[in-house]
Amino acid sequence: MNKAVAIEKAKKVKFVILDIHGILTDNTLYYTDDGKKSECFSLRDRLGCMALREGGIEVAFLTSKITRTDEQVGKIYGIPLEKLWGTSAKIGKLDEFEKESGFKDGDLCYVGDEMIDLGVMKRVGFSAAPSDGAIEAKEVADYITQAGGGKGVVREVAEFILKAQGKWEEIIDKFSKSP
Repeated sequence: MNKAVAIEKAKKVKFVILDIHGILTDNTLYYTDDGKKSECFSLRDRLGCMALREGGIEVAFLTSKITRTDEQVGKIYGIPLEKLWGTSAKIGKLDEFEKESGFKDGDLCYVGDEMIDLGVMKRVGFSAAPSDGAIEAKEVADYITQAGGGKGVVREVAEFILKAQGKWEEIIDKFSKSP
């Protein structure tokens, strides 16, 4: 990872796409005795999503399958339902999104942690992986967070992008004045 190159790439980001499991979560599944599944999500990442939107950068979730839990987290994080994308054909979804939106690869950031994310990570203008992501994901990432999955990865990526774009201090100022 070359920090100067990563900063230059981050300056161009206009839209951030997030994998969910391993990014917003630590990839751990919890099961109750009656078989119900639960996961843990970081509210620090909610603040990262809020900061990105405040900086004029929209956010979407792209994961193999959107669950009711993912929809609830999307609401909490301020991600509209139409930006919750569930498909294992991630490159196909990227093609479709670019065609519909007019965004190009260089405008996009993707945050992923595993083999299924590699194609998108290699293609977008700026990619990031968590410190505890798969070796393969970290090898192709432009930026590797200090945070592990579910521990503020999105918050850290948001700060990196917004600092590169010269927007971070203004956003901090807005947040510090909000009621």
